[in-house]
Amino acid sequence: MPDFPAPPGGTRRGVLFDVDGTLIDSSYIHTIAWWGAFRQYGHDVSMAAIHQLVGMGGARLVDNLLPQDRDRSEDQDIMASHGALYASHWPSLRALDGAKDLLGQCREAGLAVALASSARERDLQVMRSVLDADAFIDAATSANDAEESKPAPDILEAALEALGIEAADAVYVGDAVWDMKAAAALGIPAIGVTCGGIHAAQLRDAGAVEVYEGPRHLLENLGASAIGWLLALEAKS
Repeated sequence: MPDFPAPPGGTRRGVLFDVDGTLIDSSYIHTIAWWGAFRQYGHDVSMAAIHQLVGMGGARLVDNLLPQDRDRSEDQDIMASHGALYASHWPSLRALDGAKDLLGQCREAGLAVALASSARERDLQVMRSVLDADAFIDAATSANDAEESKPAPDILEAALEALGIEAADAVYVGDAVWDMKAAAALGIPAIGVTCGGIHAAQLRDAGAVEVYEGPRHLLENLGASAIGWLLALEAKS
């Protein structure tokens, strides 16, 4: 694990970013991949219901959408099918407008930057390639780094540890209700973005301190955002 020294003022601060639906336009691709995986095993689940739970860990998503009296021995196969169907869309993945610039601005302003993703390791590698922003990323997590998936805060805890910062010195950016709940569990201010398809009101109800349309909108308002508050503290350090 890399060692990131604190700045001269003594406190290192940073921003944690969800990836799917926050930096990469993939929420609806996950929705259709889950829809296809469920149908392969005889489950007719609406895309609307699936989309509301995208961002939650796969096992939790399956358990919330399928009958409790189902044959649970198929759950792992359904998740594997989702992974294969999602991978078939890798060539279609695109970074959301402003994603790379947002990461770069945060990093160049002196903040540590981590991708706090619960994606599979290979999916994360593909998304990092699409982002083309490794020069601005200090650390990244994948599903391998957490025992419990969102809304449990394990992924965020792993990202904080990787950066060597405390929850009190971080801000989290995500697109899902589960992102907001995971951040709230650690007392981290969470910025919501609606580019993943979840309404602003839902994100605020889940704990978002503010909501933007996407990375570009947040970047344009960075100074007035919760990240701007971190930047102001950094300037005083």
